[in-house]
Amino acid sequence: MAKTEMDDGELDFQGSAEHLTSNGSTRSFGSDAVTLDSDATDTSGEKEVDKYGFTGGAQQYPGLHAEDIPTEVLRQREAKWLEMLNSWDKWMAKKHKKVKERCQKGIPPSLRGRAWLYLTGGKVKEEQNQGKFQELDNQPGDPKWVDIIERDLHRQFPFHEMFSARGGHGQQDLFRVLKAYTLHRPEEGYCQAQAPIAAVLLMHMPAEDAFWVLVQICEKYLPGYYSTGLEAIQLDGEILYALLRRVSSVAHRHLKQHKLEPILYMTEWFMCAFSRTLPWASVLRVWDMFLCEGVKIIFRVGLVLLRCMLGSQEKVKACPGLYETMELLRAIPPQYMQERFLVQETIYLSVSEKDIEKEHLAQLRRWQETHGDLSYRSPPRMHGAKAVMSAEPPGRQDLRQRPTIIVESPAEVDGARDTRKAKKEKRKKRVLPPPPPAETKNPSSSLTVPSPLLQPLSSHASKESVSSAEHDTYL
Repeated sequence: MAKTEMDDGELDFQGSAEHLTSNGSTRSFGSDAVTLDSDATDTSGEKEVDKYGFTGGAQQYPGLHAEDIPTEVLRQREAKWLEMLNSWDKWMAKKHKKVKERCQKGIPPSLRGRAWLYLTGGKVKEEQNQGKFQELDNQPGDPKWVDIIERDLHRQFPFHEMFSARGGHGQQDLFRVLKAYTLHRPEEGYCQAQAPIAAVLLMHMPAEDAFWVLVQICEKYLPGYYSTGLEAIQLDGEILYALLRRVSSVAHRHLKQHKLEPILYMTEWFMCAFSRTLPWASVLRVWDMFLCEGVKIIFRVGLVLLRCMLGSQEKVKACPGLYETMELLRAIPPQYMQERFLVQETIYLSVSEKDIEKEHLAQLRRWQETHGDLSYRSPPRMHGAKAVMSAEPPGRQDLRQRPTIIVESPAEVDGARDTRKAKKEKRKKRVLPPPPPAETKNPSSSLTVPSPLLQPLSSHASKESVSSAEHDTYL
């Protein structure tokens, strides 16, 4: 099993059932850490549930409120997103810039799950593999991975109402998704950092959708992150460190001086896509951009946080050693993680896919010189939704919408009823035989306009003609 440890023995991502802190109590990596003896259900009934489904916990920052969006603006955004989702392939092909801008503004909560499914290409994968998840779900799974997954379930967002109850529906679905992935990719198995990723997805979509989005994140967005050895995450750590030199030379110099390896502070950030680090409003906004634009968003967020924490001489003086620096990076002040601030800083930071790929090649050459070839074989990284769609162009059938309930307003119902009544009266008048002419000056003229009784009936008219009067006419 690949294992990455920090100085207090906190992290153990690949395949470990549990990891111990210095005092021997079981602890989860991240901000929702609980001991095995704790029971999150004890507090769920005592605190008010917020709009995200949380009842409390370390990701609740007192005094740090999410951005309020006026209801009128939210409804307008919902209408725009519905329009995009109904013609997704056309929007991605011709108006991708507009899709990206709307993701940066934030996807409406009511459509976030469906949008993530489409952005990642999970919708296409699901349609092209009908019944695959059910097949995996029905299999027992490898006992080794099943045991480890079961031990990890209670550690995932225990202060969220969906996962607070041991053995509840949320934990059951989380188990199903993670077990299915170990069967889908037996060569990778299970990695602890996949659990919070899957849990975030389950908060927004059914288990089958969450499974396919998890597959896309693991295989397209963050390939190799959850493989044995954690080589991909180590490589990206070196890329982050190299990019930091350009973003903040002060922070870069400080980390270099104290020999603080990137994997010590960025592993949880990247492998969990900041779901364990940021306030929840910021998590969702970062994910909206990440699933649209790709891993560059994760790099940008990491660089913004490092610059905010270590970007000036005054700040680095406050943490003179390695230990102080690590403690600082573990306790980032809320103002740097606030939704509006973090999103704006992330958008405006000048780090592109080309910058990341250039550094990737440089760090890959350095790795091969010092460590030899990488042991994992993962597919190339896709930089966002457009790259995923270009690699696997979907058909219209793959993007079809599932049936939805359409609720008409009373005015629309009355208007439709009046319209149908008017059409019915018009058809009655049309099919009645005309009265005989009083005088025929030109016998041949009657042949130029055939009687309605002799005209073939349209399929529409035949279906709609159900009154007794109409039946008498046709008889």
